[in-house]
Amino acid sequence: MNPKSDTSDLSSFLRARRGQLTAQECGLPASGSPRRVPGLRREEVALLASISVDYYTRLEQGRVRASASVLAPLARALRLDEDQQKYLYELAGKADARPRRRRSGQQVRPAVERLLEQLGQTPALVLGKRLDVLAWNPAAAALYADFPAIPAALRNYVRLMFTDPAFRAMHLDWAHDARDTVAALRMAAATDPADPELARLVGELSVQDADFRVWWAEQRVLGAGSGTKRYRHPLVGDLTLDCDTWDSPDGSGQRLMVLTADPGSPSHDALRILASWTADHPGARATATDGDSR
Repeated sequence: MNPKSDTSDLSSFLRARRGQLTAQECGLPASGSPRRVPGLRREEVALLASISVDYYTRLEQGRVRASASVLAPLARALRLDEDQQKYLYELAGKADARPRRRRSGQQVRPAVERLLEQLGQTPALVLGKRLDVLAWNPAAAALYADFPAIPAALRNYVRLMFTDPAFRAMHLDWAHDARDTVAALRMAAATDPADPELARLVGELSVQDADFRVWWAEQRVLGAGSGTKRYRHPLVGDLTLDCDTWDSPDGSGQRLMVLTADPGSPSHDALRILASWTADHPGARATATDGDSR
């Protein structure tokens, strides 16, 4: 909700959107009288939104603030898309109470898959809304694990952190990294707290690991951001890598996680060695997952 919302901004948006629509596309009967301006008439918008013409006129003229109850029918009447609806609520200074459309959130876009491959020797992962490992590039598989060998149902970053001995051992600051991972899961869970798969994951890990149980109860949250991770890899030894994560702009709940090292540093050289090893061992190559849509 935007406390600085202004009725003039809202009225301008309503007028502009009204002018972009036609009676035909809104399912209204054609009028016999010619239109002086393109777009819908005010009375037509009022009819479509089931509100009075007087109220809509005052709303469009900026003489009254929009009530929360009128925004949803207005959005339908003006045929607003998802972004436009969000903008409407922001301009009106009202909380958006519309029920959210549930999305699978587990399909990685082809453009992101291409990006993973093009990052080359830079390890990169796509994590889903429960921190499922949805996609990875060969460098990430060489650094972390043989992801294709892990069943899709178990290919989860949090689960690996707490239940896979090799994955756990490579984190030199395991307690710090694992606690942050729990906080990231808690943050992701806020978007869909009723998710049965999330409940199953949290239940299993709470039973299996006392640290997870304690850290989950802390209610600590952590969004996308940046930090430093230290690893001990069985092939190239110790690495210190910058870890950056970005939330997907499409509302899927996915995150892109990328690990880099300062050029010329021992860790940078180690990543190059891993990339070379991956190139020499085709079996270690990894691509996006098979579209698991749990």
